[in-house]
Amino acid sequence: MPVGPAPEPSGLVDLRLHEPPAIAQIGIGVHGIASKRDVFLLPDLWQFHLYRYSAELVIGGIEHQIKPGMTSLVPPGTTVEFRYRGRSEHHYVHFRPAATGAPVRVRLVQDAATIAPLLTDLLQGAVTADPAFPARATADVWAALWQVSTLAAAPCPDQPHPAVAAALKVIEAELAEPLSVADIAEAVGLSHNHLTRLFRAHTGETVVAHIRRRRMRRAGHLLQASTLPIASIAAAVGIPDLQAFNKACRREFGLSPRALREAGERGAAPRPPAAKTDMTGLHG
Repeated sequence: MPVGPAPEPSGLVDLRLHEPPAIAQIGIGVHGIASKRDVFLLPDLWQFHLYRYSAELVIGGIEHQIKPGMTSLVPPGTTVEFRYRGRSEHHYVHFRPAATGAPVRVRLVQDAATIAPLLTDLLQGAVTADPAFPARATADVWAALWQVSTLAAAPCPDQPHPAVAAALKVIEAELAEPLSVADIAEAVGLSHNHLTRLFRAHTGETVVAHIRRRRMRRAGHLLQASTLPIASIAAAVGIPDLQAFNKACRREFGLSPRALREAGERGAAPRPPAAKTDMTGLHG
């Protein structure tokens, strides 16, 4: 009997999400009518549930109290027991995850809290789309799984510190605006020095270097892939001074913005360097 990754005592499982899952079945389960108790396992499929009810859920012999808005994500080959308190409905997905790629650590059972409505919309959209539009159903489920993976995520080698992740989001959202390390530190609730140390430790580069690289990566893309005026591109990446933008391009690419655009048209444009480490998916 195929068996998937067993849950750890900490209640964490490793799930590969860097490619879309293969959905075997999706729907809305209605239980607790004929029987107040179900015990079963899926030998080679994961189970993803979003609950609308309160009950006891036993996974691998460990009891969990579930309530509306909570999720569970159970690996294949794991025995589950539901103890219902009456009619009980939940969204469910039985799926096979990607076979390759770095795993993401996810909690077996957790409260979706503020994103529960988003998960409900995604899973309801997937139920509606399947089977007429299976690609849409897969996309919605994949998005829901990624959302669940961010809930109370446990620190692990391929995930940054929560404050660093928050800083990365601030940078991406405000890349066109004047950005200082002090402003970013204030936005994520850290001191300038604390953020500087954490950021370097988790990304391998300074905050300033990361901002510069992200701006130049975006600028290089816009110069090569669009017909936007160079002044507009400079403003879009937070370097509205054309002289400063010209210097930044020469430093990063060895070419002026205009020369970089012309090289791109010939298919010979250099690419900006990648980050020293890429743990967040925000460097792409």
